[in-house]
Amino acid sequence: MKKTATRLADGRELIYFDESDSAVRDAVDQRDLPPRPPASELRYDPLVDEWVAIAAHRQGRTFLPPADQCPLCPSRPGRPSEIPAESYDVVVFENRFPSFAGGPEVAGSAGVGGLTGEADLFARRQGVGRCEVVCFTSEHGGAFGSLSPSRVRTVVEAWADRTADLSSLPGVEQVFCFENRGEEIGVTLHHPHGQIYGYPFVPPRTRQMLASARAYAERTGGNLFADVLAAERAAQVRVVAQTRHWTAFVPAAARWPVEVHLHPHRRVPDLAALNDAERAEFGPLYLRVLRALDRYFAPEGGPDLPLPYIAAWHQAPVHTDRDLAALHLQVFSIRRAANKLKYLAGSESGMGVWINDGRPEDVAARLRALADEGGRG
Repeated sequence: MKKTATRLADGRELIYFDESDSAVRDAVDQRDLPPRPPASELRYDPLVDEWVAIAAHRQGRTFLPPADQCPLCPSRPGRPSEIPAESYDVVVFENRFPSFAGGPEVAGSAGVGGLTGEADLFARRQGVGRCEVVCFTSEHGGAFGSLSPSRVRTVVEAWADRTADLSSLPGVEQVFCFENRGEEIGVTLHHPHGQIYGYPFVPPRTRQMLASARAYAERTGGNLFADVLAAERAAQVRVVAQTRHWTAFVPAAARWPVEVHLHPHRRVPDLAALNDAERAEFGPLYLRVLRALDRYFAPEGGPDLPLPYIAAWHQAPVHTDRDLAALHLQVFSIRRAANKLKYLAGSESGMGVWINDGRPEDVAARLRALADEGGRG
């Protein structure tokens, strides 16, 4: 793989990840772009000990353009895009409408760790960090599930590279790689792509999981993530698919109508820590899972029904609790039937108490059968 970094017309970084070492990337972005937006603002919510990002400039981001105006397709004569090249394999670039950007962090009250007065009740910080877009292919149609295993390997290399680089930036506390798929999820660009956030704090879900892992270690001496994986592999009833280095399973207390977790068998803190064998083996397994997901609600004998989903890589924080964390991928969907969506209503949104209409074991059994069919095909 060949990595080539360049700059867009407004100074944002763009990086090509080419599968051929002979690729030449000398095209220059000739667009006349406006200045980059200011950093967002973080406001502290003392009631739940969480930060909220205020990024008003994102209201103007691109929204569902027609295919011939897609900003993620390669540039062509008279139609420049975010990628100043005729074609590409995998590309990563700084988001034009970032939720977090800039650094190092401006000094000021962090707002966490003890309230001392009105200033801490309304604490604010600059929303430093980094937001990047990852284009999985130059082809506008298709989806991650239609990529080749070799292309998935290139994407994994890009994720690992960006995880390492963003982890070294001042002010970044956690790196989050993710993909949103489908308008039902809120996707605003149909081109196959994902995003990477470099957060200036450890997000709430990570803090909650690590607190649980810490309490479990103190109580049992074991690692919570490793023991959950071992228990799922032993039970097998919720396992969807597995290989030498990875297992995909439906969690026993799944919140979403369709939810699958993929864990490497060797506990590692982040994507950058995966070895060559683990990186190579991930793609074939993940593609089987994604194709099973697209068949989950499809009519018997009918065409696939593309599943709207979020694919979220959970990685260790950059500076804390890396010994407790374990890399894993969570894939989940809000679709609960072929023509129905799950809405987070009163109990989930108001109180954080989840209610799942299906049994995880039943979901796993159907996905396992579909994944086995895909594996034989």
